[in-house]
Order: sequence, then structure tokens, then C-alpha cells
Amino acid sequence: MTKREIIDELLARKQTFTHRESETIVNAMFDAMATSLTRGERIEVRGFGSFAVKQRRARQGRNPKTGELVKVDAKQIPFFRAGKELRIEVNGAEAEDE
Repeated sequence: MTKREIIDELLARKQTFTHRESETIVNAMFDAMATSLTRGERIEVRGFGSFAVKQRRARQGRNPKTGELVKVDAKQIPFFRAGKELRIEVNGAEAEDE
């Protein structure tokens, strides 16, 4: 699902919003989430999952083309962990398809 599809879904569910209002709401939500993760905060959406920032250590990597050793700097990465309800729903949907 793309950002555009999320906006369209919001419009379908809440027909009192204009397209511009729906777009503003979705953009504000993603901006707030990105800002929180930038500050190192954890985001939890009950029934869906949680977002957090994980630290990656510096390491030695390899250039796949040349095989040369390359220094990879330490970095922070966003990480999503699905909630129990979402995992059950997704696994239940797979079982029904079989």
C-alpha cells in the first residue's frame, strides 16, 4: 500500500474530509513519526506494532564488484516489530488462502 492509497482509504472512510485535508492528515502523521524516531523515541500503535531506532555498529564490509574491504560507519536504522494482533491477522489470512 502506498501513501496515495492510504490517503484514498481515508477519503473513502471519512467522506467529510476533502482530498487536501486527507493528504495533510496523512503527511502530518508520517512527519510526526519521523520526528519522533529522529529523537530516538519509540512509537507504539496498539494492535499494529511498534517502531524503534536500532544502533548498528561500525564494521568491515566488502565491495561486491571488486571484493575490496570497505569501512562501514556506525549508523541508526528504523526498525518495525509487528504486534500480536497484526501477526495473527496476517497468519490467519494466509491460512484462509490455502
